[in-house]
Amino acid sequence: MSTILEKKTDVFMNVKQVSGYLHLNEKKIYALVNKGHIPATRVTGKWMFPKELIDKWMLDSTHNGLLHDRLIIAGSDDPFLHRIINEFTESLGNRAIITYTPTATRTGLELLNANKVDACCIHWGPEDESATRHPSLIQQYSQNNNWVLIRAFKREQGLIFKSTKDGSRPELPAIFDIKFRWSIRQPGSGTQRFLMEILSKYRLNVDMLNATTTSLSEREAAASINLDECDISPGTRATANEFGLEFLSLGWEVLDFAIPRNIWFRHLFHNLINRMQSDSGHQIASQLGGYQISNCGKLSWGDD
Repeated sequence: MSTILEKKTDVFMNVKQVSGYLHLNEKKIYALVNKGHIPATRVTGKWMFPKELIDKWMLDSTHNGLLHDRLIIAGSDDPFLHRIINEFTESLGNRAIITYTPTATRTGLELLNANKVDACCIHWGPEDESATRHPSLIQQYSQNNNWVLIRAFKREQGLIFKSTKDGSRPELPAIFDIKFRWSIRQPGSGTQRFLMEILSKYRLNVDMLNATTTSLSEREAAASINLDECDISPGTRATANEFGLEFLSLGWEVLDFAIPRNIWFRHLFHNLINRMQSDSGHQIASQLGGYQISNCGKLSWGDD
């Protein structure tokens, strides 16, 4: 009986126990808790530490994440990435898991900075300015010294809308007319940033559009058009193709992964990159349209 009770109490450790287990003083344990760096939960005013998660955390720290069995990705939304991750997760079965939650660029970086996610997809302006804009953007976050930027791919950005019965297509700048209903993206979205820069070329801003909905993802925007909640939204060629919509190209942009250096070495992340670069990945990108993935996996910033 005593053996069973000991095993049950070992499931959770208090500050003193985890201090002894990790050979760290209690003050250091509290510092790790306050920074959110160690798995812990507060129960009736006391910090408790799940031993299983402490062991996983130690393995991740000791081996730079090589043995970790999960990967959490946030940030920009993308159809190609959704498909790759879904197929990869299916192939992993119960051995590991990858989750992808599109939160928009800014919110994704905030989550990464708070150590809530493992990687963040970002895009912030046209292709030819990404080499300076992306580093400049992530340097606004306190944890950036621990991050690198890894190229995901280039994609074609523009406007998506329904085809008309007579086959006519709205063109710039007539497409910004008040008669067209818009679905705009949330603040902090790279797609919204892209739209704002296009509008500025015509001395317009988002407030001048007839915005009837706000969409939190590429697919939500496309669905809003098909549900007749709006007429036009910023989005990628791939999203337009997925939903059978028309597409007006406004140029290309780069999508990068902002990722901590230790996560960069995880097998799961490298296998995800390999899957994107595979023949199957190229086929998916070709089917969706509007992608260039030749530099996928390339270190684009943080080599110091």
